[in-house]
Amino acid sequence: MLGVILAGGQGQRLRPLTLGVNKHLLPVGDRPMVAHPLGRLVEAGLDEVVVVSSAEGVAALAAALGSGHRYGARVSFVVQDEPLGVADALGAALPWIAGRAVCVILGDNVFDSSLREHALAHQRVGGALVLLHEVQDPERYGVARIEGERVLEISEKPARPPSNLAVTGVYFYDHSLAERMAGLEPSARGELEITDVNLAYLRAGLLHHRRLEGRWVDAGTLDAYRRANQTFPA
Repeated sequence: MLGVILAGGQGQRLRPLTLGVNKHLLPVGDRPMVAHPLGRLVEAGLDEVVVVSSAEGVAALAAALGSGHRYGARVSFVVQDEPLGVADALGAALPWIAGRAVCVILGDNVFDSSLREHALAHQRVGGALVLLHEVQDPERYGVARIEGERVLEISEKPARPPSNLAVTGVYFYDHSLAERMAGLEPSARGELEITDVNLAYLRAGLLHHRRLEGRWVDAGTLDAYRRANQTFPA
């Protein structure tokens, strides 16, 4: 299984901190934000990792992470030519994925729960696996409605959330990922959405869910970034 960290975007919601700085290199505790998901992948046994960002972001991230050796990983870098959405960034990594199973993490997700059991579960069931976390403000996230083991619905930032289960930025996909992504169309925002990738698996009856226990922060806003540093201090 390959690890993929999506570290693109312009970090507009984190300005002025991101003026001239890739948001994934902002410190959380005693290390850059991107080192947190990288560490979780390595801990789960996924030491081959691809990091996707803009051309400028790749230059900065490569300077910070190097080969990944000091983190116990072998890191490669892939350029997303334009900021056309999370799924577009994932699409840029498809040649490196090459039909393998993959764990994808958004680079601003900081959490303290191990991914090892989730990776093993995905190997057993295949398809796609999304990790869910209970939140107090689900309208900020993709939200899942579940029934037992089944995911019935995923809605993106709904005004009336059907549950308090946020879809975290941690996803597992099987060897059919490229096939599921082939028919994606841009959303109303003009971007390729990761929610649509998950819905492609849902329509095929291949979308599974598990809970991401422990503490989790999507550190993509100023308030959330402050919370991430309070939750995961040096």
